[in-house]
Amino acid sequence: MEAYDDGSTEGTMRETGRRGSATGWAVAGGLALVAALGVTGAVALTGGSGDGTGAREEAVAAPPRRTDPGVPPANPGAPNGDGAADTGDGSIPSARQLTPFDTGHAALRRLDPALLKAVQAAAKDAKEEGVDFFVTSGWRSRGYQQRLLDEGVEKYGSLAEARKFVETPDGSQHVTGRAIDIGSADADRWLIREGARYGLCQIYANELWHFELREGKCPVLLRDASR
Repeated sequence: MEAYDDGSTEGTMRETGRRGSATGWAVAGGLALVAALGVTGAVALTGGSGDGTGAREEAVAAPPRRTDPGVPPANPGAPNGDGAADTGDGSIPSARQLTPFDTGHAALRRLDPALLKAVQAAAKDAKEEGVDFFVTSGWRSRGYQQRLLDEGVEKYGSLAEARKFVETPDGSQHVTGRAIDIGSADADRWLIREGARYGLCQIYANELWHFELREGKCPVLLRDASR
């Protein structure tokens, strides 16, 4: 039959039928897209032009948000992987978790080479026993060390009290690159028990995490950093 262009009833019914079919296909396609893309796709489908074309293109362009708890975040401990987080003074942002092998960061790059080698050897052996090493502090600039001391004075109320936990820039082995702080608590316990085999010794009784390189037997523990 011929198409009607005069607005007659039959022509109107045919046009309405065609629109109904198109709408049905759009809805079906939209539901399939929602099933594939999840919430992000569903939100996108509410926008766009009247025929839904723009909305569908937007939905395809917008990837679904990952909600799978099994997907690990990007490794913040990659060798200087985030670059901007390394200010060059040895400070380690709390968002980062360095291992002894992340030598791109100044805190590790500027450590005494012999100390770094010993810590890496210990870390490899500890890993075989299921213990992971994380570096919470390594080399520090004089300015960073002074900042830590100033914060200690504010926290503990006096220089004398702060000195039990924080050395001066002139006395700190962190500034010379000959000291390293290790976490977690399991790693500290492992190093206190096994560290002498690598020349790694706990130095202060009140700092289970602070280790320095010593030859032979580890020395008697000092009470604290103030000696």
